[in-house]
Amino acid sequence: MKQVRVAATQIPLTLVKDPLEWVELIHRHTAGAAAAGAQLVVFPENITLPLLGLIPGVRKLAAQGVGSSADLGGSSVPDPARIFRIFGSGVEAFYRKTMSSLAAKYEIYIMGGSRLVPDHTGRLMNIASLYGPQGQLIGSQAKAHLLPLEAGWGICRGNELKVFNTPIGNIAFPVCMDATYFETFRILTYLGADLIIIPIANPEEYNQWKALRGIWPRVQESYVYGVKSALVGKKFFGLDFTGKAGIFAPIELHPQDGVVALAQNPHKEDLVIADLNIEKLRETRTGRAYGGDVNLNLYRRYFPQVYST
Repeated sequence: MKQVRVAATQIPLTLVKDPLEWVELIHRHTAGAAAAGAQLVVFPENITLPLLGLIPGVRKLAAQGVGSSADLGGSSVPDPARIFRIFGSGVEAFYRKTMSSLAAKYEIYIMGGSRLVPDHTGRLMNIASLYGPQGQLIGSQAKAHLLPLEAGWGICRGNELKVFNTPIGNIAFPVCMDATYFETFRILTYLGADLIIIPIANPEEYNQWKALRGIWPRVQESYVYGVKSALVGKKFFGLDFTGKAGIFAPIELHPQDGVVALAQNPHKEDLVIADLNIEKLRETRTGRAYGGDVNLNLYRRYFPQVYST
């Protein structure tokens, strides 16, 4: 497919009292994207966190401003890893059914955002998943780089990066902090990615310069399209989540600044949509003025030494 229309969501982080509130939120954004002609809609990191509101006592805990492993691990509060492991297991089937059903209903690809869930070995992971237009699970990706906060909560790192080949392009979706590191995008580019999605839930005040440690420079370095979805909300367990959903391209394809579409407000619900030309991206890669001289012999000489320290 030559041209693909993609939609990036910016989702409000508020505790729900009824699971159908969460379903309606996901449905509203999926329906809006489909009505605008999008073939792919992407959701943020930790998309199931609003469902914590279904747990008795959580609202009171949230009001106390709990935000660290020390707080959550106090004598009167269960271990955070145990909370998220039980919660993740409890809502996993609900998450999968929602994303699968909506993908099939609207015949659209859905990158359903990430959620905290135990893997097949019981380790607590931050895992994102992609669903196809028939509702099928195409594949999943575990977050490979953690915030100190996440490590303190007992979340484990993934150790594999994946690219999924689809009719709308080769898609990868590492999670949030994974975009901070150049290597993530370079590896995925070598694996053939055309479109790299970054779902985020960033627990700090928005700063456009801090945001530049993420997806925008990675897109320019790697010559891929980038899509970022964001979870936003104030005073969630004492944390403020901010971000701007956006769609990005190499400057050669979008000469002004490489920003194809961007949410206006880092705190409010939004949906941004743009058209991306996969064929033109691939052509640009082969003739790019910068970054085309890949010196693999040099890299092979130093990388084993650098990463062994």
